Amino acid sequence: MQDDTFEADVRHAVEQGHDVQEMVRQLTLRKISSRSLDIESLRQIAASVLRGARAAVKRELNLSAAQTETARAQLKQAVTGLDVALAQFSGVTRLAIEEATSRAQQFSGEDLARARTDLESLEAMFLETLQTSASSARDAAGEILHSLADHSRTHGTHIGAQIKESLAVITHQLASAGRAQAVAGLHLAQATTDLMRQIAAGVLTGVADHVQPDRSKED
Repeated sequence: MQDDTFEADVRHAVEQGHDVQEMVRQLTLRKISSRSLDIESLRQIAASVLRGARAAVKRELNLSAAQTETARAQLKQAVTGLDVALAQFSGVTRLAIEEATSRAQQFSGEDLARARTDLESLEAMFLETLQTSASSARDAAGEILHSLADHSRTHGTHIGAQIKESLAVITHQLASAGRAQAVAGLHLAQATTDLMRQIAAGVLTGVADHVQPDRSKED
């Protein structure tokens, strides 16, 4: 899925207006599973989601009050879909570690440290990208995104809730990484990608439900 195609797919999903949050979540997960898993790739994906969503609602925001409110709701759902997808990415990283542990395998300290660094910056990246998208819009969509960014900073994100659990697991594994031999060829990024692809394809629906954040951000 090329970046331009991905952005167009997000735009189309938001324009259709049917279950926008879930459609954006699925599209984002598929895109994440097709890329190298690092914070810069995730930033680019998040920016593409927001550009596609903004483009989708641009026309409606200049029409009637009712259509403006619909566009506002669709943009909010798109942002929430992105938030949930990134939270699930964090959850899948944790699950990959737990799965390896259940087989008496272990990732290297280097792999774990890299994952911890990326996850620690994931929520900040999401909020920064949301704010940047808001600032660059300079229209009604930008005002809505500013409001959503402020709300997320005040009330928290799905990402933040999920990261706490994942970082706890990584920290525990790092503590024992020096006392155990990592399995040759076992890499956390690849294991996470494999799980992401299965979830995106609907193969591991139980796992997807497990890492679906429970906290509601709809208020």
